[in-house]
Amino acid sequence: MDFRKTFDTIPEQFDKWRPRYCEELYSKIITHTDLSPHKSALEIGPGTGQATEPFLKTGCDYLAIELGKNFSEFMTNKFGTYDNFHIVNDDFETHNFGDRKFDLIYSAATIQWIPENVGFPKIFDLLKPGGILAMFMTYSDYKSGNEELYEQMEEVYKKHFYVETKYTCKLDYEHVLNYGFTDLNYYEWKIERF
Repeated sequence: MDFRKTFDTIPEQFDKWRPRYCEELYSKIITHTDLSPHKSALEIGPGTGQATEPFLKTGCDYLAIELGKNFSEFMTNKFGTYDNFHIVNDDFETHNFGDRKFDLIYSAATIQWIPENVGFPKIFDLLKPGGILAMFMTYSDYKSGNEELYEQMEEVYKKHFYVETKYTCKLDYEHVLNYGFTDLNYYEWKIERF
């Protein structure tokens, strides 16, 4: 199995259990990019859309590129009623976007799966002048207060989500500055999971 498709086999469960992002994050990105119906956004690897709807609600011309066939179908069923929703089931690394350019390109815990020497230059070329790249993810402390639960979770991963090709990318977000990007900003919000 392609390690990048690990969770594509269980879209319903992934959507149910995957942690969501905080509202402050969406607000910051949408305000900073002034996202509106006159602008365009590309989401790289949306999975089942945990970070999709706030951007769709701006009315922007939204396009997602998703490697997983099951995730793509799930996204279409979930957001297909939005007139501004579009999705392509393909590999971002090799997909030809033609002359399409975007005001915002964002990745919610996906960009680290793409080698930076492939991803960062391609994203830079896909952005309109003054366009924004937003990269975000959730960091969780699963061991906090419940070591036994953590060990049980690890066993489930080993049994059901073992992949022979291991994840080897090591992405340093600050390396975007080596590919033409400027004005790197870092924000952190803390929330409690229940």
